[in-house]
Amino acid sequence: MRRNKPILSPVILILLSAVGLALVVFKLLISFGGSAANTVEEFYSYEQKNNYSSSWELFHPYMKERFPKPAFIQDRSHVFIGHFGADSFDFTVSDGKEIKNWRPAKGEKPFNTAVKFLVTQTYNGKYGKFSFVQEVYVVKHQKEWTIIWNYNK
Repeated sequence: MRRNKPILSPVILILLSAVGLALVVFKLLISFGGSAANTVEEFYSYEQKNNYSSSWELFHPYMKERFPKPAFIQDRSHVFIGHFGADSFDFTVSDGKEIKNWRPAKGEKPFNTAVKFLVTQTYNGKYGKFSFVQEVYVVKHQKEWTIIWNYNK
C-alpha cells in the first residue's frame, strides 16, 4: 500500500512560520518610527506648498484648540509669506527619538509615548537666507499619528 506523504513537511512549516513571524516583528518595528516620521514629512510638505488648511488637519486636538483653523491659516500665511517675503522653504527632519510620559506644557496630561523630531526650515526671503529649528512631537490620537508642539519653558 502506498503512503501519502504530507504536502508540506514539518521542517518547511516551521521555516514558513519563522519567516512570517520575522516579517510581522519587522513591520511593527518600522511602522512605529516610519509612520510618525511620515506625518512630520506630510505636515511640512503641506506647509511648503502654503497649504495650511491640510497641515492643520494633522494637528492633535490640543493644537487645534490652541489654533482655530482660520486663525492658523491666516497667521502662517501672514508671517511666512508676508513678513519674511518667502514663498516657500526647504526642510529637513531629524531621526525620531521616542520619549515616554511627555507633556506638551506644564500642567498638561502626559502622553504615554511621543516621538520627537527636530525640523529645520530654510528660507530664502527678503532678509536673505535663514533657518528655523523647531522641536516637533508626534503622538497617537485615535490610532493616527498627529503633530503637537512643545510649549515647555
